[in-house]
Amino acid sequence: MPSAGGLRARLEAVLSRHWWAPRSTALAWTLVPLAAIYAAGAALAALPWRLGWRRAAQAPVPVVVVGNIVVGGAGKTPAVIALVEALRRRGRRPGVVSRGHGRRGDGIVEVRPGDDPAATGDEPLLIRRVSGVPVWVGRRRADAARALCARHPEVDVLVCDDGLQHRGLARDAEVVVFDRRGQGNGRLLPAGPLREPLRAARRDSRFVLYNAEAPSTPIDGWVATRALGDALPIAAWHRGDRSAAMPLASLRGRPILAAAGIGDPGRFFTMLESRGLDVRRLPLPDHHAWSEPAWPPGTADVVVTEKDAVKIPARWGDTTHLWVVRLDFRLPEGLVDAVCQRIAARPSP
Repeated sequence: MPSAGGLRARLEAVLSRHWWAPRSTALAWTLVPLAAIYAAGAALAALPWRLGWRRAAQAPVPVVVVGNIVVGGAGKTPAVIALVEALRRRGRRPGVVSRGHGRRGDGIVEVRPGDDPAATGDEPLLIRRVSGVPVWVGRRRADAARALCARHPEVDVLVCDDGLQHRGLARDAEVVVFDRRGQGNGRLLPAGPLREPLRAARRDSRFVLYNAEAPSTPIDGWVATRALGDALPIAAWHRGDRSAAMPLASLRGRPILAAAGIGDPGRFFTMLESRGLDVRRLPLPDHHAWSEPAWPPGTADVVVTEKDAVKIPARWGDTTHLWVVRLDFRLPEGLVDAVCQRIAARPSP
């Protein structure tokens, strides 16, 4: 009998095919009544905030939330890392707070480079390792924000990894990320992939970023620039040793198994193929646990993303050439300008 996790993965795979179809399928239409219930529940949950019965907590410094209004990955984590780097180039000292998707426990934890991703969440750990800025996780993001600022008083702006629908933490700006799939069939959960109606992305405090070659919804926004960087042996990647990096071109002419447990694995595979690599594709569910190698014994060369590498032990590279490919993700200066203007306009406490 399939496990509960296996059944959930199969259900998600079935729904995903219907969510991302360009038009509503028969299954999506049958789920429209449930989408109406979802919309009513979301409106009811928002009511205390709209009426002022509950108020969002203010962090000691400005907050920028980066997230999605669609389910699944759309490139939020690379956008967070890129925004952190852009803010540092502007003279800011950012920190990052996150819920820590899939981690054990709900407490407030400071993320360290050598932490177990099961205790912190894979994405917060990746952000900490790649960016080097303070990262804290907690179910209550406002508490994590206060704890981070208390421990790191030099931080003058917080980037919140995900949490567009989390109302407990006040924010000064929001970046809504879409990938090439856009809004899918345009319907709310569970009939479609939307957590909020598409019009929610038009709010004054929200800026739209497209992790795609061109805008994938009717909403105006900025288009990110992305390219694959060098390949790094996984042991060197875990050590942070960039001296062992190899150009992707050095892997041409070799049969490569590409494995990716991200929101849109096909995007990663296509980018590898566009660089001339002979790739055998191994798509995996987003946030794949990596409890054991997903490739057959004896596989010579395996390429993975950084999001996957953070959960893969370095020792797996002892018997397989296991390469981690970095993503060079850059934000348009216009988007960075707009975000900086928002956080600069925050009144002094």
